[in-house]
Amino acid sequence: MKAVIYARYSSDNQREESIEGQLRECKEFAEKNDIVIIGEYIDRALSAKTDNRPNFQKMIKDSYRKVFDTVIVWKVDRFARNRYDSAHYKNILKKNGVKVISAKEHISEGAEGIILEAMLEGYAEYYSVELAEKINRGLTENALKGKLNGGSIPIGYVLTKEKSLAIDEETAPIVVEVFTRYADGEKMTEIANDMALRGVKSKNGNQLTLHVVHHMLKNRRYLGEYRFRDIVHPHAFPAIISEELFERVQKKMAKNQKAPARHKAEDDYILTTKLKCGKCGSFMVGESGTSKTGVVHHYYKCATAKRHKDCDKKSVKKDWIEDLVVNYTMNIVMDDELIETIADRIIYLLSQENTKIPQLQAKLKEVESYINNMLDAIQQGLFNASAKKRLDDLEQTKAGIETAILSEQLQKPEITKDHILCYIERYRNININDLESRKRLIDTFVNSIYLYDDKVVFTFNYKDGTKEVTLEELEEEISSDFKGTTPPTLPASKTLNFKGCRRVFRYF
Repeated sequence: MKAVIYARYSSDNQREESIEGQLRECKEFAEKNDIVIIGEYIDRALSAKTDNRPNFQKMIKDSYRKVFDTVIVWKVDRFARNRYDSAHYKNILKKNGVKVISAKEHISEGAEGIILEAMLEGYAEYYSVELAEKINRGLTENALKGKLNGGSIPIGYVLTKEKSLAIDEETAPIVVEVFTRYADGEKMTEIANDMALRGVKSKNGNQLTLHVVHHMLKNRRYLGEYRFRDIVHPHAFPAIISEELFERVQKKMAKNQKAPARHKAEDDYILTTKLKCGKCGSFMVGESGTSKTGVVHHYYKCATAKRHKDCDKKSVKKDWIEDLVVNYTMNIVMDDELIETIADRIIYLLSQENTKIPQLQAKLKEVESYINNMLDAIQQGLFNASAKKRLDDLEQTKAGIETAILSEQLQKPEITKDHILCYIERYRNININDLESRKRLIDTFVNSIYLYDDKVVFTFNYKDGTKEVTLEELEEEISSDFKGTTPPTLPASKTLNFKGCRRVFRYF
């Protein structure tokens, strides 16, 4: 039998070391029963009350590949603490020819084994429910005392020894600035872009994106309020924002939500973080303005020029530059020769990244050759005790190599050139007027775009993927279907500058 081990511990009463204990005892069980272990699936600090466990789901998915026929768990409650989930997933595994074995609970295959397993699963569910009730009581007491029950710490606060929040003198002014700027009429996108340029980070080290700024402006913790389920503690923490400023912001957000088209346009600048100013290298960020006739116009503007610094790059119309990039990228996707080259390069890099399987396959071929030679010798009558021992050793070596290959394939499924070409082929049929399709196309193939007054430098996500062309040449190349604003007429010049980039390989 070829088996995998599933191990899990929750953060309730267990420590990480319990995983090592589970693995050790499962391996001892496998060794005693001549079961070959080819892989492990481990979920750390995750409850079995739910099936939303990444490696558990990966194990279920991998069972369809029929690489293993047994799942060994330390006890049945490691598999699930919910009888419905347990029965549901065991049934899936059964259909895939896989059975679940408990290393510590000796459950027979007969009718009494079914009863025992049901009792063990029922007890696990009872224990889980009882434990949840105890935990909920503790969480409720914490909330009533103004203590946090987990979750992220908002920028502007620090966590105290008492598990409460105190004002962070260094970052609290940023919170006040964000609220004040929005209340005074500045857009969230402008605030988020400015924070990104200044290098302001959240508590977890991420940029203050549009989503983060929106969440900040809605967060009532800045009033000192703590909510946990149906408990509201109005003065659990010191307030950073006044009630008056918070309410002004909420009214403005509610008013802006009544104009969904405008907010949609703010969120749909698909070249954000990819389009850069050719003069100073800063990001070009989205902005909009309303004409005297009431028409809203959307642009990309150099962030440095926007802040009135040392850059005179002019804004460009959003539709023009986005259509240009999308159409030019589609030309790349439609180039059969280039796509073949990209696919070959990816296959080469994948082979370089995983050298174990080719090495194991070569070793397996060598061992099989030795075995065939031994069998030929035996057929010719050259058989003795030494030959038998040598043959047994070779068969054992072969079994070990085959197990190692299965284990590697389990960790990293084989990707062929046909897989890659099929994936890229999907992009040839997308609707380039559909927003989500445009986003996927750009995110997959485009690394960055540097926009100058007379040329554009594209860096695509593949080797030899940097290309410099004039605006005039781009207009000629991207086909007659291009509907962007006509760029200015400029002298033609074209140079090619190739540069490698591997980020695309994450998508295949």
